[in-house]
Amino acid sequence: MRARALWAVVAAAGGGERFGSDLPKQYQVLHGRSVLGWSLQAVRGAAPLQGLALVLAPGDEHWRALDEPALAGVIACRGGTTRQASVANGLAALGEAGAGTDDLVLVHDAARPCVRTADIRRLIERAGDSPDGGLLAAPVRDTLKRAAGEQVQATVPRGGLWQAFTPQLFPFDRLRRALAAAAEQPVTDEAEAMERAGARPRLVEGAVDNIKLTYASDLALAAAILAAREAGAEEAP
Repeated sequence: MRARALWAVVAAAGGGERFGSDLPKQYQVLHGRSVLGWSLQAVRGAAPLQGLALVLAPGDEHWRALDEPALAGVIACRGGTTRQASVANGLAALGEAGAGTDDLVLVHDAARPCVRTADIRRLIERAGDSPDGGLLAAPVRDTLKRAAGEQVQATVPRGGLWQAFTPQLFPFDRLRRALAAAAEQPVTDEAEAMERAGARPRLVEGAVDNIKLTYASDLALAAAILAAREAGAEEAP
């Protein structure tokens, strides 16, 4: 029987309009290297990969100029007009490279450079045997308010609420089919596509410093997180 292989898709096709820079956020310099380089390094360092698809915006050639060892051997492919289309294109590229229906695939946002490799390993260990897959997440800790314009409408009970992160891990063919079924209905992450297909992905708690870079000011926070880890000052999740 063929061994179950692990593959990865790193989504780097976003334009980053809210970031406020002509250079996409995945190519910004962060603590001595590119944002994309940090993200690729974390994913590749978690476990041996059979292959990694890097999903890029049409016409994006910035990645070719990067001096990043983690880019070696990536399968570059073009993103789509939506997130699920981009990830679906990445899965198609992995399928052409030999990914099997029962294999596993990690999907990670390039804009999450602070993810901990140890968290990715824990995700693989805890969700790798689940037919519904799983995702890194953390219980919501802050008080949540539902708004009407700029006024509070209600306080939302946070019990049972989790903040979703990436990577997310799913069986290759189940994710491919879930994304295809959701092609006409936008989803915010792969887990939502799987949920619509009837799956109940496993929540695997990860560190809350797995932040997503959305605004230019987020770079300073990400740099502080990475610098603290380098100095051995990181806190446990």
